[in-house]
Amino acid sequence: MTTDIDIVRALFDAFARRDMARVAELISDDMEFHAVTAEVAGREGPYRGQAGMEQYFADVEEIWEEIRLTPVDFEEVGDRILVTGRVWARGSGRVVDSSTGWLFKVREGQLVWGRVFESAAEATAAAHA
Repeated sequence: MTTDIDIVRALFDAFARRDMARVAELISDDMEFHAVTAEVAGREGPYRGQAGMEQYFADVEEIWEEIRLTPVDFEEVGDRILVTGRVWARGSGRVVDSSTGWLFKVREGQLVWGRVFESAAEATAAAHA
């Protein structure tokens, strides 16, 4: 049986391989994704649905010459999945190397909401608020 954590792990794997087809299988049509990359790209609001996730991938490719997400801990907190780990990215005249965290919601086997936090501590606090 596939768990919500399995689905979130699969998303990280698809991101690492830049496999948009796999991402499309994992997200709902109304997926809402809040990412720091949107702010760097000058976008307002979250990425939404399939088109939004395709735009997110395009923004990642445009902004970051290299990006590595290293999820370490996965925890179910109520109806959300908390992931903490590290991000390393280089591009747009900067290098990012820090702890980070993500929160996701899964409904009926698909991701419906996600948010990237600037630190693992922020994500953990939001998950337990």
